[in-house]
Formats: sequence, structure tokens, C-alpha cells
Amino acid sequence: MAEAEDALRKLKRRHKRDLRHARAEGLLAGVVSMLRPGDVVVDCGANRGDVTEVLAASGATVHAFEPDPYNLAHLQDRFATAANVTLHAAAVGVTAGTVRLMRAANWDANPDFACVKSTVVSGGHNIAEGQGIDGQGIDGQGIDVALTDFPAFLRGLLDAHDRVAFVKMDIEGAELDLLGAMLEARLFDQIQLTVAETHEHKFKDLRPRFADLRAAIAAAYPPARVNLDWI
Repeated sequence: MAEAEDALRKLKRRHKRDLRHARAEGLLAGVVSMLRPGDVVVDCGANRGDVTEVLAASGATVHAFEPDPYNLAHLQDRFATAANVTLHAAAVGVTAGTVRLMRAANWDANPDFACVKSTVVSGGHNIAEGQGIDGQGIDGQGIDVALTDFPAFLRGLLDAHDRVAFVKMDIEGAELDLLGAMLEARLFDQIQLTVAETHEHKFKDLRPRFADLRAAIAAAYPPARVNLDWI
């Protein structure tokens, strides 16, 4: 009986995940249909560039942020000839400097699968956070990366372009502080649509803060302006 219940729960989770992916793909298609050359969009947590590629095909100017060198190598190959794509080898946050990027505990076994889980936020489920003798973390799974002050970066874009058409954020927990800072500074006012995947399921201790953030953003903006259910 217990095994059957576990199987049912897994099926329900998979179904919900598939629905979220389908909704995200539909939303992205709608966004791209409205983009034009000269529009400015930002992909935070570009990973291998699937969203970046769709955005770039519209002719818009794309700024893609990705901190992990493993993914950056693929991005550089993929967009080597894309004049409208600027790659930023950095994580995004509320300050500038250097930050430790922690990789999944199963990184060595399957980096292609694990590369979507890397995070700069401590306390994540199944994330290797220890320090190895090489200074790179357990089995070399941690690495120091550049950190961009994203609110400052956005202000620079807005000074140059008046508005940003689209911001996508999938940054494995770092969205908590960053979205809060953007809300406080009213930066969403000058972004046509911001979408973010929130990761409270991976950070148990941060769930109350995520709940507060969701409530605060919902009170200030409709989902058509700030959507926190991206995938």
C-alpha cells in the first residue's frame, strides 16, 4: 500500500512539473512573439542557453548571465556568431565581487545533469559545501566565480534604454535576496515582464522568507508583470 502511495505521489509531482514546463514554454513563445530588434532582455542563469537562443532569434539584444565555467564553454560555442548576445561570466546578486559557486553532490557522476543545480546559496538539498584541500570544495565541486550587482546592472540598462522588455531568472535560490532588492527599489516598474523560478523546495530553512516574498510581490504587481512560477 505504501509503495503504491509513493508511486502515485511521484506521478502527481511529475504531472505538475510537466504542466509547469508547458506553461513556461507557452509564456516564452508569447514573449518572443512581441519582441523586436532593439528590445533588451536578460537571461539570469542561462545554463546551456536554451532560453537565450529563443530570445536571440527574435532579434532582441540579449544579456545572458552564467557563472559556471562548465556551462560557459557551451554558451561560448553556441553563440559565437550571435552578434545580439552578450555573455556575462558571472552570478547575479545584490552586491559585486566574488562568490563561491557550490555544485551538486553528484557532479562528478553526471555533470551534464547536475549543472542545473549549482548555487551560491548555502543550505541547499544535495549540494556539496565542504572545502577540499585543493580549495575547490569536496572533490573539486566548489569554485569561486564573479558576482555582478544586478540592480546596478539593471539601472545601467534602464539609463541607456528606458525600459527592459523581459527578465528571466533561474538562479537556484539566489533569487530570494535579489527579487527582494528589486521590489524595494521598484525596478520591476521599468521591466515589462519578469519571470523567476523560486527554489523554496530546495532550501527548507528559507521557506518562510520565500512565502513572505511571494506575498509582497503579489501585493505590488500582477503575474502579468512579475511571475514567480516560471517552470
